Parts: sequence; C-alpha cells; structure tokens
Amino acid sequence: MGVIQIFIDQTIDAFKGMTTFQGFDGFCNALASLLWSPPLVILLVCTGIYFSIRMAFPQVRKIKKMVTLLFGGSSSEKGVSSFQAFAMAVAGRVGTGNIVGVATAIAYGGPGAVFWMWMIAFLGSGSAFVEATLAQIYKDEIDGEYRGSPALYFGKRGLGGLKIVFIVACIVGCGIALPGIQSNAIATAIHENFGVSSYIPMIITVVLLALIIIGGTKSIAKAAEVIVPFMSGIYILAAIIIIIVNIGELPRVLGDIFGGALGLKQALAGTLGWAILWGVKRGVFSNEAGQGTAPHVAAAAEVSHPAKQGLVQAFSVYFDTLFVCSATAFAILMTGTYQVFKTSEGADANGIFQTYADHTSTIFANVNGKDFTGSAESISMFTPQAFNTLIHGFGGKFVAISLFFFAFTTLMALYYYAESDLLILLEKKTAATRKAATWILKIIYLFVTGFFAIQSNAVAWAVADIGVACMAWINVIGILIIAAPAIICFKDYERREKAGTEDEFFTIDSLSEEEQKAFKGVTFWHTGDAKKVHAQAKE
Repeated sequence: MGVIQIFIDQTIDAFKGMTTFQGFDGFCNALASLLWSPPLVILLVCTGIYFSIRMAFPQVRKIKKMVTLLFGGSSSEKGVSSFQAFAMAVAGRVGTGNIVGVATAIAYGGPGAVFWMWMIAFLGSGSAFVEATLAQIYKDEIDGEYRGSPALYFGKRGLGGLKIVFIVACIVGCGIALPGIQSNAIATAIHENFGVSSYIPMIITVVLLALIIIGGTKSIAKAAEVIVPFMSGIYILAAIIIIIVNIGELPRVLGDIFGGALGLKQALAGTLGWAILWGVKRGVFSNEAGQGTAPHVAAAAEVSHPAKQGLVQAFSVYFDTLFVCSATAFAILMTGTYQVFKTSEGADANGIFQTYADHTSTIFANVNGKDFTGSAESISMFTPQAFNTLIHGFGGKFVAISLFFFAFTTLMALYYYAESDLLILLEKKTAATRKAATWILKIIYLFVTGFFAIQSNAVAWAVADIGVACMAWINVIGILIIAAPAIICFKDYERREKAGTEDEFFTIDSLSEEEQKAFKGVTFWHTGDAKKVHAQAKE
C-alpha cells in the first residue's frame, strides 16, 4: 500500500472516530487522533521543506557554526547561556519517545522507518531555526528574566486569538496533563525493574523536581546543563559499545535501514508506505521541530544576534534524532532483538519482514528467542533486550534508569513551558499577582506529578495529546504567516559573517527600511537597546 493511500485511510479513520466515540474518554481519544492525523504530519514536513529552501538549507551549510555557537556566550542576570538554552530544549525533546517511540517506529514501519526519522530531523531543523529566531526577536523581559513563546510572537503581531488558544493549550497540556504521564513512566519502570514500591520513585521525583523548579529559570537551566549531557552521553556510549561488539552486523543493519526506506521490493510489497509513515510520525513527535515548545527556552538565551540561537536550536533537533534516537535504533537492530512477523514462519518469499502495520491477526514477536503476544509487551521489550546483550540482566535496569533521567528532564522543561506562558498571559498584571500565580502552578504541577505517578490515567494521555497537538497546529501555521523577520535575521547574520562583524549586537535599525517593516511589535533589538539589554553578557 502506498504512503499516500495510507495517509488518506488514516485521515478518514480519524474523522470517522469523531462520529463514533462513546463517553468523555472516547471523545478525548478521538479528538487526539484527529489532531495528530496525517494532515499535521504533512504540514510539519512541508513547512520544514519550505523553510529549508527559503534559507538554502542552513542545516547543511551552517552545521559547523551550530556547534561553535553552542559553546559560545555566557549567561547573565536576565538570560541563560546558549548551551543552557540548548540543554533545556534537549531536556524537552529527549524523553520516553526516544526509547519506546523508536521501538514503536521499527515495529510498525520496519528498519526503514529509521531513515525517515533522520530525514524529518534534517528538514525539521529548518522550522526549528525559524521558531527559535522568532522567539528571540519578540522576547520580553518579565520580572527580570527573558521570556518568550509562540504566544508572545503571535500577540505582538496582532494574532491575539492564536495567542490565547496557544497559552491555554500549553498550560493544560504541558502544565497539567503531561507531568503525570512522565512521572508514571518513571515509577512503573523503576518498580518493574528494581522491585521497589512505586511510592519511592514518586517521592524522589517530586522532591527533586520541587527543589529545581522552586529555584526558577536559572535553577532549571543549571540542572539541565549537567543532567542532559550526562544522561545522553551514557546512553549513547552504551549504544556505541553494542555497535562495536556487533560490528559484523553493521552492513546488514545499514542495508535493512536504507533498503527498507528506499527499496523497490518494499515499495511493491506495500511496506515502504508504512516505513515512511512511522518514521516521519515518530521523528516529528520526538524532535518537536515546529511544534512550539522549544521557543520558550530559545527566548531565554543571552545572545547578540537572534539567528545565533536559531542555529543552536536547529542543532538540538539533530541531537535528539541523529544521536539519541539513533542510539536506540542501532541497539535494537544490531542485536536482532527486533523481529516482527505476520506469522511464526518469518519473512516472506522475497525476504521482506511483515511489520505490525500489516497484521490482521495476533502479532508474533521474537525477542532473543522468546515469544510475546500483544504489541505493547513485545515492543516494550525491544530496547531492554538489546542492552541486555551486553550483560545479562542489565538491559531492563539500564533502560529504567535512562528513562528516569529522560522523563525527569522532560518534567523540568514542561514546567518551564507552562510557567512562561502563564507569565505572558499575566504580563500586564502586577508582579505580586504573577508571583502568586506561579506558586499556584508549582503546587498543581507537583501534585499531578506525584498523584499520577502511582495512578495511571488514560484520559491524561489524550488530554496531553490534544494540548500539544493544538500547540503544533497553531505554531506551524503561525510561523508560516510571520516568518519574514526570522528569514531577514538569517540573511543579516550571513552578511555579518562575510563582513567579519557577526559578534556585533544586532539592531533592527541597521537593516534597510524595507526590511525594518517586517519587525512590527518588536520590543528589543533597536539601536541602544541591544547593548543595554546584553551589557552583562560575555560574548
């Protein structure tokens, strides 16, 4: 079945679901499926392609500059360093999806799905640049700290309706629904792999989280710049060891990935469409490019030019998918812990594995010689069993610990997103009102984190999906409308690179009169303002 037909069928099914649901749970699940249906995936992919072409593929031309800027600059009283903003963005991007999500993509789409995850990261980095640069351009100083969000750049461009809907979606999705999901994943993984009560990881998670978020933006940034490199480094290192131990399998794995993504046999057999669908979907969900989450942390960075943070955030998309997701994918494929067949006979006459998406009967999964019935159980075993090949009994515990760090840093990022939009909503209120509101948000956030860590709530998944999907729809459509300032900033930065003045403070007044017209509603970046705003930065 071709990918176009698959997308059409899934879209039709999503619309049908809105007419057949039963009860509130059914409504939430049906609406979430509709919002996350193929049209959103197509929109995100096309947006990435459009911005990549508009800027002549900076994700290729500027890769070296991305890494250089990552370690440039420093924090100030009002802003965080570029690396801290990068770490906070990665904290939000890298989560349970990098472990379970990749396994799901392989189970449903075969090894070829990995290639399409790479492709969507490549294209999505263009969208990530634009949204992050817009966040820098339109940022505000609230209570002595830089704050930004898609809600802010929409509001300043006169799109007040989009601003309010985005704020509500972010606070409900990131501030109320998602925290419990992340903490429940932590508690469940630790309980199942270490045999301790779920209350223990719940208490540890809530206490540590409280200590960090009560400390404010700087506390979150400092925690992220320590935890993110550590957790990602250990996880990637373990995957590299697996690759080295199984180096003889590398040609086969690469053949499976590229053959499954581009092979004629797969196209004729109908499995190519599923590889594209699931690779794109999981890639989009994991790297979050264009979905409106990363702009919150991008705006907090202390930089001399908006495009600098745009390039740094574009690299964070690469890091999430090309490094962390690939670590999971290669661990699974190199060790052979992935095998999903339509029947126990295995591959068909053409040597093509039948993926879960083709199934009309019960799935048969072979994980290190052990059979599992049911997609959830078999897929959840892929990654632990892959790492289990290093040391027997090591896989489940290692993945549980990794999941703790991944989900915990996501909890930090989610709170920051919700708090930023709450402050933007109350920007014109008194400082005392904003302070009281953030304390209420902290209490609610910690409560749902603890409560749902030990009590599964299926509705929370759907509500969270609805909130994040609304953010994605609003943001990607919005940045297509108001992208001009970001494109102009990129061109200005390239001009400065050629002139050797890239480290001088950017000012709107230095642009041509025609270019300045695109910067309606900008608070910073005027002559005199930039130097004052960035006086404490050490570029």
